[in-house]
Amino acid sequence: QVQLVESGGGLVQAGGSLRLSCAASGRTSSIYDMGWFRQAPGKEREFVAAITWIGGTTRYRDSVKGRFTISRDNAKNTLDLQMNSLKPEDTSVYYCASRSSILQNYNYWGQGTQVTVSS
Repeated sequence: QVQLVESGGGLVQAGGSLRLSCAASGRTSSIYDMGWFRQAPGKEREFVAAITWIGGTTRYRDSVKGRFTISRDNAKNTLDLQMNSLKPEDTSVYYCASRSSILQNYNYWGQGTQVTVSS
């Protein structure tokens, strides 16, 4: 199993920045990639960004491209999301997740961290 713990959420004004972190523990050697997802009240959870654990290939949802940067530190088993130029519509609970294969759904999840962007 993999355990994930997020940190770094908070309240920020529109145009500001926040950096989210996710600490992974347990069977981290089994990780294929890790991602960030978010869920706003009354909405479905949506994909934000992901990165492969080996190789560091990244992908993003269109609405965050150029504003958010996902990165990982394999030695420290951490995943980060640098969020710049934040907008009120970025307000959500952000979750990190991991999976063991590209053929699998993300099956390990953190508890989530709240990001609130005020206008």
